[in-house]
Amino acid sequence: MLIEPPSRHDFEPGVRGMGVYQWRDKKKPTGAKKNWYYKVKRKYAFGRPFVPAILAGEEKRVKIRVRGGNFKVRARKVAFAVVSDPETGKSVKARILRVVETPANREYARRGIIVKGAIIETTEGRAVVTSRPGQDGVVNAVLLKESK
Repeated sequence: MLIEPPSRHDFEPGVRGMGVYQWRDKKKPTGAKKNWYYKVKRKYAFGRPFVPAILAGEEKRVKIRVRGGNFKVRARKVAFAVVSDPETGKSVKARILRVVETPANREYARRGIIVKGAIIETTEGRAVVTSRPGQDGVVNAVLLKESK
């Protein structure tokens, strides 16, 4: 497992200079400005652009400092998943072969992007991803009953 600081090229080129703000908008759906909006932007409401965890041959993880001084490990490239079998209760590290389907966006499956809820094909069988690789830095999955 390789953990390195993020380079400025890890982010998508068009998104690099743009801030992500996770709070209420100052405008109405019609485009009119809300007269009662009195708050200014706060630092704690800022976010970061989405950078996906991609299925690749080698693994790459990035350590990012978050609010409060803590660090978050984000997976950029993944090759393995911790797959647990609900019937036996055993967990095993399995290689991810492909992304079968993603409920969040069907384009993600074509591009090999792994998110929570994605169905992946592993050496143990089909499994559904239960963790958030972009937030946790690891892919945890549960075997589906049809894969036996």
